[in-house]
Amino acid sequence: MATSGIGASQDLSAKFSAAVAQKSTRFLKIVIQNESLVHAASVPISGKLEDDLPQLQELLEDSEPAYVLGKLDAPSLDWLVINYVPDSAKVRDKMLYASTRNSLMRALGSATFSDNIYATSKADLTPEAYAAHLRHLAAPKPLSAREKEMEDVKAAEREGGMNQYDGARRRVTDLVNTGMGFQWSEDAAEAVKGLGEGDDCRIIVLTVEMPAEKLALVSSQETTVENLASTLPKSDPCYALFAWPHSHSSPPRREIVFIYSCPSGSPIKYRMMYASGALMVQRGAKSILDEAGSTAHFAARKIETSDPSAIDEALLVSELDLATSTTSPSGAGGGDAPKAEEKKAFAKPKGPPRRQR
Repeated sequence: MATSGIGASQDLSAKFSAAVAQKSTRFLKIVIQNESLVHAASVPISGKLEDDLPQLQELLEDSEPAYVLGKLDAPSLDWLVINYVPDSAKVRDKMLYASTRNSLMRALGSATFSDNIYATSKADLTPEAYAAHLRHLAAPKPLSAREKEMEDVKAAEREGGMNQYDGARRRVTDLVNTGMGFQWSEDAAEAVKGLGEGDDCRIIVLTVEMPAEKLALVSSQETTVENLASTLPKSDPCYALFAWPHSHSSPPRREIVFIYSCPSGSPIKYRMMYASGALMVQRGAKSILDEAGSTAHFAARKIETSDPSAIDEALLVSELDLATSTTSPSGAGGGDAPKAEEKKAFAKPKGPPRRQR
């Protein structure tokens, strides 16, 4: 669901259509050039997929991201998407490729692709790594937090001891408190990680994909605090993380602010779901940044609004308790910080009406 604004070139669309029709191409390498997805190289089929994988070692660069489309072995007509973003790549390139992958798949036809691999090094694209990937796909899927809780409760009931149930309940509580209640997509998690590695003023916007209740990356873009409100959806709820370099503190710092925006016109069921999951997503984002070793300051308070257009610098200063700082904001010429606007009350979603009996 990323909206980087980058689309596929006509040449790329034509080459992929030909590869699908002719069934003789194993790999297509795709890169982003001049704000467009372009064809960089093709590799013909010479054996089975695992036999052809070693050719990627020379096709890909150690520090340059790329997409690789791979033809699965016959009789399958489907293709594999490889999102190759090496750890040594530039942060801007990581963000750009993460926020463009969905655009690539939509442009070429999402139904054509039945599998995907996220690779951070060439070692992730060996025949052995691919075999491990297939084993992972065939393994039983992990239980959700709710399913795990029910399993623990049933186990406690079978044992007949409330002590075991208390232990199970604590384990479930610990899981929820990690902030990972929603499943994070790879794009969303990588975007958060990249946010902590950069030094620019940037916002990433996340949404919850239904029915899987999975956090997905909507957009990632550089912005300014003056344009912050315009980067948020006007009618749909969302979560956002805003990396804001400012001088409202002493010393100046780069603050990462968690924003929960839920316009009052949003459907009730989505408003309730986003409201109940906001704290878990905030904790999950902080956990990702901590594990990545980010040095950016993660704001303890979150910003909540039912009117995205009301979010501005004054509101951030007020909500984050920055108004009492002795350091003047950038561009203020050493004067006092502007007074923060009065906080707007957050419109709590109303519950469903009671049925008449």
